[in-house]
Amino acid sequence: MIAAIKPAGSNTRGLLAYLYGPGRQDEHLDPHIVAGFAMLGMPDLGRDEAATLTELARYLDEPVRLRNSEFGQPVTDHVWHCPVRAAPEDRHLSDAEWGEIAQRIVEAAGIASPGDDLACLWIAVRHADDHIHILATTAREDGRRSKLHDSGIRIGDACREIEKDYGLRQLKKGDRTSTRRPTQGEIHKAKRLGWEQTSQQWLEGRIRAAIPHAASAEELLAYLEADGVAVKPRRGPSGDLLGYAAGRPGDLNDKGEQIFHPGGKIAPDLTLPKLKARLEAVVPEEQPTARRNKPTTPWQQATEALDTLHTQLTDTSDDDSGDERSQAHIAALGELIEATAQQAPTNLRAELHAAAAAFARAQRSQIRAEDRAADGVRIAARDIVNTATGPDGSALAALIAALVWSAILAGRWHEAKQHAHQADAARQALHHLQSASDLAVGPVLAGLEHRQPKEQARLTLASDVRASVPEHAARILADPSWPDLATVLADAEARGHEPHQLLKEAVAQRELDTARQPARVLITRIQHTSRNPAPNRRAEAARRRTTTGASGVSHGTHATQVPTPPTGARPLNRPRL
Repeated sequence: MIAAIKPAGSNTRGLLAYLYGPGRQDEHLDPHIVAGFAMLGMPDLGRDEAATLTELARYLDEPVRLRNSEFGQPVTDHVWHCPVRAAPEDRHLSDAEWGEIAQRIVEAAGIASPGDDLACLWIAVRHADDHIHILATTAREDGRRSKLHDSGIRIGDACREIEKDYGLRQLKKGDRTSTRRPTQGEIHKAKRLGWEQTSQQWLEGRIRAAIPHAASAEELLAYLEADGVAVKPRRGPSGDLLGYAAGRPGDLNDKGEQIFHPGGKIAPDLTLPKLKARLEAVVPEEQPTARRNKPTTPWQQATEALDTLHTQLTDTSDDDSGDERSQAHIAALGELIEATAQQAPTNLRAELHAAAAAFARAQRSQIRAEDRAADGVRIAARDIVNTATGPDGSALAALIAALVWSAILAGRWHEAKQHAHQADAARQALHHLQSASDLAVGPVLAGLEHRQPKEQARLTLASDVRASVPEHAARILADPSWPDLATVLADAEARGHEPHQLLKEAVAQRELDTARQPARVLITRIQHTSRNPAPNRRAEAARRRTTTGASGVSHGTHATQVPTPPTGARPLNRPRL
């Protein structure tokens, strides 16, 4: 059950005309009052042919007129309007049941409590099977105004109790971090203009898509303008950016002027202060191309950055700073999913974009994010959107598989914090990420199919699986992708890696209990970790001895000196590097 409080108005008769009228598409049937304050003597146009809209409006406005005449300060925002709608699958509710529900709603809102004879006047009008409209005038009979602060939260809590008591579909409790629901007017306008989304929804998508491309709020607004979004910055006398609003081209008011939406009205986490905290938390690297001793692509760097995210989200320490770091990583994860969607091959983009849109609700909660903690993931997202080359198949498959595991961990974290809406959003995103993962890994498996190791080699590798991960061995070896995993392990062994060690490391990074196909999950992970030849330990030891010796001589320490061979003698043998 959803109760949506509308902005306060001043025209009681005008709202009554809508409630008792035919509706915008003749959808209003048999409008009548099912409940109200002091029903005795209240005219009901739906049941009394002699009653008029003016008469009913005067009845409801009487306390407002008395207050205005007594206090001399006219009240102009006195019309309180709250539609209450049941879910499509809910059972049919009788007039008496809707009347009881309306009474509980106005009590929760602070409009009228049982036994309060001086409460605000209100009515509940039903003109359809699945919803009612509650109209109240917010001046009490004693001249005071009703206290409606945080009434939306109280009404939401009341709706959750009503759902239980009447056996209706039970929705999740809100936490004041969701986006505003589109109004009927916005929905009808989008439909009239042939738009699939309302302006608010369209703008939210455009802003989230722009975030990985910007390193500051100024860059973000410039990118949005270049992308065709109407931007209206608000600046102080010094020229500093103080706020912004965005508009969708073609979304005009009745005067033909562009309609702008403040960032905070588009989504709670898109205010200027929150965007600046996210964008400017990343410290640019002095040598971004030399992050590691071995060459990696942005896609591989993103997979490694997610390892840090996985560690953070599985941290069981119970402290506020840990929660703030986890929330920051989840917010950055949404940006990485969006960046991946923009640069992925065409056949993957629909699922990845759907995952990014669904995950947006999981990116924010009432826990404040410590944005600097997740700069590694954000750097990876920026590198991906700025790379000129696409990923190779195995790197992309490994990244999307890591995103799948990240979404699972994000959902678990939100569930542990009792963030019901965010956990549900993570599950929705997971569904799309899994579909994208299946598409991405297909070409990888096809390439492995034609060069599988011989039977004896597979048996040896199967023994490695049983020895290294015995608790998962049966499922791995029964997976149809096991022969492909054996190929990956054989390739890694040829590059000097130890298969049993790779298996242990992979399972430590990603538990397999939730994996639909454990062998397939291990394929992408092991391909990522074994992509470079294993280091030569003898060469590394020799390098360290040489470095230590040189350092010791330069500092005057008693380093062991290597004797110079006599003339004509064979040189000392050195490990091959």
